[in-house]
Amino acid sequence: MSHFSLQTLLFFYFVHFIAVSHALSNGFSVDLIHRNSPKSPLYHPTETNLQRVLNVVHRSINRVNHLNKKISHASKPISTSTPDTGEYLMSYSVGTPPFKVYGIIDTGSDFVWIQCKPCNICYNQTSPIFNPLKSSSYKNISCSSRTCKSVEQTTCSNDTNICEYTIKYGDGSKTTGDVSLETLTLDSTTGSSVSFPKTVIGCGHTNTVSFRGQSSGVVGLGSGPKSLIKQLDSSIDGKFSYCLIPFYGEFSQSNSSSKLNFGDAAIVSGEGVVSTPLVKINGVVNDLYFVTLEAFSVGNKRISFGGSKFAKTNATTKTITIDSGTPLTILPHRFFLQLRAAVAENVKLKRVDFPTIPLNLCYNTTLGQLNVPQITAHFSGGDVKLDSNSIFIPISDGVMCFAFLPSQGFALFGNILQHNLLIGFDVNKNVVSFKPTDCTKH
Repeated sequence: MSHFSLQTLLFFYFVHFIAVSHALSNGFSVDLIHRNSPKSPLYHPTETNLQRVLNVVHRSINRVNHLNKKISHASKPISTSTPDTGEYLMSYSVGTPPFKVYGIIDTGSDFVWIQCKPCNICYNQTSPIFNPLKSSSYKNISCSSRTCKSVEQTTCSNDTNICEYTIKYGDGSKTTGDVSLETLTLDSTTGSSVSFPKTVIGCGHTNTVSFRGQSSGVVGLGSGPKSLIKQLDSSIDGKFSYCLIPFYGEFSQSNSSSKLNFGDAAIVSGEGVVSTPLVKINGVVNDLYFVTLEAFSVGNKRISFGGSKFAKTNATTKTITIDSGTPLTILPHRFFLQLRAAVAENVKLKRVDFPTIPLNLCYNTTLGQLNVPQITAHFSGGDVKLDSNSIFIPISDGVMCFAFLPSQGFALFGNILQHNLLIGFDVNKNVVSFKPTDCTKH
């Protein structure tokens, strides 16, 4: 190698090192892609708005059912990101050289896995599938390793002594493969890349899940020991946040992207910040993010929250799950009826029925503007005013419906209700913070 080329190589290495060091010390952000965005690998341009909303309803119901199963099966973990229910994706790379993949982000999962070659059984992934044999940084983990023992639901391959994982979904599908160490690279919104060597990921060779398109797997952002957040802890100090832009009706063709922030870039500060403790619940799986909800207010009318009930447990608590993967907000039936009635009292437009969907508070907006009353969530520690555009979603031209559903006892703060809120999690201090924010400008 010539002296000049060596100097050039060292120069670019130095520039890359400085860029990565700067990104880590100051935090970094990545773009999130909504599944219905034209930028998404799951985008279907021929779908009507009504079809998309029907899918939103079905995904919400399916996910809540699976979440309730997961919470009630502490000894037999079930993944919460049920097949084809992810709402937001991010692109990232694995391996050396970097191989680009799309992962569904999920605050209810605590493992990162991708579909890998060779495939024993694979779902129809339309983008190239990662081949670990072509990565110089890929390494399988032995059965006796501490890492293997820290991952739930692992078994040992008798022939190879390779640690193998299995993640089961509530519908009976699953992903099975090798637990491995690999370099994971995130593309920062500043244009630089940030790499994390020896990240624990699952390399799935048998995948009966019903993902479709270019989606390569799941990126777990839960609080479990092998979630991406916990694995990057030394670099991000347990901090991440996101700001979700509205993505329905007039906002559906926005060129703006939602953001996922890490480390110092994830700190939620300034005027209007409300913080509330993350809580643990005895007798249930605790890798989800629970907070204490005291009430909702509609205008000046306060409706006290009676609490959540969990299937097959005796737990009843005033908690609600903050979840990135469920679109609609789910509330216990009686509390839902009280909230819906209070909203209906404040809206003077003509109600319409849509028998094809279970959203049964809908209004005809062709005859007048939908003036949404101010709804406030009262958490332990402070009050969060919710964005008016997150309360109703457009079903078709001139029809808006209440973006909430009733449940048998489970309470979940869905991602539509999180629109235009900067929401920050500090898993080391066990606190979550909210700040009303125009996420198109964040």
